[in-house]
Amino acid sequence: MIVKDTVYKLVEEALADSESYIVDVIVRPGNQIIVELDNDEGMDLDECIRVNRFIEEHLDREVEDYELEVGSAGVTSPFKILRQYQKNIGNEVEVLSKDGRKFTAMLKDANEDTFTVTITKKVKLEGDKRKRDVEEDIVLPYDAVKYCKYQIRFK
Repeated sequence: MIVKDTVYKLVEEALADSESYIVDVIVRPGNQIIVELDNDEGMDLDECIRVNRFIEEHLDREVEDYELEVGSAGVTSPFKILRQYQKNIGNEVEVLSKDGRKFTAMLKDANEDTFTVTITKKVKLEGDKRKRDVEEDIVLPYDAVKYCKYQIRFK
């Protein structure tokens, strides 16, 4: 069986002089290898092909057969690493918390332990006749959410 650490190190080596970064490396039974990459400026197909070829040059199919898939982290895929959160600061995201709350918000900040989103809600303030839009920041620890992903809007 091909070991995840071996593939991870190969991908790191392939990306040494690149702006792209590793989102995830998965090795499933039957040596099905899945490598997810990303880039702050958007992922390039040529970069995925280059990394795929690099891995193939360093793994011997004669010794152990494998299936290899190298691609970009999908635009609708949940964020998996801090750098993806930081890349999307200022963008609208969809969040599903572990307690079942699902909401759309603006990603405001992200650090090692938590991320901050700004939600807009309608509130009737004292003395007002109508509800007003009020922004509220919510700080969430990563382990309190099932997912956070980029929200696509078609207008």
